[in-house]
This record gives sequence, C-alpha cells and structure tokens, in this order.
Amino acid sequence: MLNIILMGLPGAGKGTQAERIVDEFQIPHISTGDAFRAAVKEETPLGKKAKEYMDKGLLVPDEIVIGIVKERLGKDDCQKGFMLDGFPRTVPQAEALENILSEMGKSIDHVINIQVPRDILLERLTGRRICKQCGATYHVIFNPPAKEGVCDKCGGELYQREDDNEETVATRLDVNIEQTEPLIKFYEEKGTLRNINGDQDINKVFEDITRILRGQA
Repeated sequence: MLNIILMGLPGAGKGTQAERIVDEFQIPHISTGDAFRAAVKEETPLGKKAKEYMDKGLLVPDEIVIGIVKERLGKDDCQKGFMLDGFPRTVPQAEALENILSEMGKSIDHVINIQVPRDILLERLTGRRICKQCGATYHVIFNPPAKEGVCDKCGGELYQREDDNEETVATRLDVNIEQTEPLIKFYEEKGTLRNINGDQDINKVFEDITRILRGQA
C-alpha cells in the first residue's frame, strides 16, 4: 500500500510527475477538482452542496471539501493506495485528513514536495507563447519556434497571455509560497516530508521520486 501527497508550486512539473507516478505504481490520482466533479455528477448529497457554492462562484467550505475527499478515499480503487494532489491546502485540512485516515486504519507514507527556485519558476511560467491563429503553444526556452514570434505550424503571430506576464506570475507564486509554507512545516514535523530537486531533467526527478516511494532513499 502506498498513500502519498504530491506538492509543488505552479511550474514545478507536478502534473508531469503525477502522471508517471500513477502509471508506475498503479494508484489513483485524486485531485480535489476531479473529486468535486465526480461528486457533482453522481449527485451525492455533498456533491449537491458543493455545486451550490461553485455555481455562485464561492469557495466550497472545508467541511464539504473534507467530506468529498473522505468519500473518495473510501472507494475500492483506493484500497491499494492513492496519490492526493491539491489537498490538503491548509493545516486544518491536513489535520482533518489525518483523522479520516486514522478512522480507516491508514496513514500518509510520504509527502513528496517538488522544489524549484522561485526565479526558475518565473522563467518557466513567463516563457509560454501561444499562436493567435491556431493556438499552438511554445516556450521561449524549452520549446522555441524556428523563427522568433512566428508559429512553425501556420505562420501566425505568437503572443504572451496576460496572466503569463511577470507581475501576475510573481504575485501568483508569492501567494502559493505563503499558503504552502505552514503545510510544509506541518509535514516536516511529522517526518513524512520528502523534498525533491525539481530543477533537473524530468526523468531524473522521476527517478528520485521512485527511489523514495520504493523505500530506496
């Protein structure tokens, strides 16, 4: 059984690693967004309550979020383990999760935190360029077009989305850093936090994660 939480700031490569972990270890990837959508679709009592808040554009209260996560963790596909992504977001949610798992006779094995320096994250997140005509996506460093500012596929003009500009991205990162710091401390004190260097080749990042999950590090 392998019960893990995956953490990482925007741009740290969490999505890529999440897919690979799921493939390698055959455990379900549980994001709060997916759990919410499933609960709403299945019209569970908590799903209906969550929908009321979501339809009004309001934040779903903790007790509903925790209830939906609890229902999801109780499903058959979680018997051999699971990977939580995007939950918990706060220390009270982390404490509630501990209580839920304790009732189920389970616990968190590892909290994998993919770390990348802030300046590198800024570079990654502000480098995206999109074609105005066909929507193809490029990155000025990692996937540049053959000719600067011009789409390889259709010759359309490339532009930077407003929410990809440095000021917006920097604010988003700082808010995320501030929110996750207490959570990192919480798991550090529990002895379950494992920091991974995310500023290296994605295969190496996955190798480091795998070694931890297999108990080799």
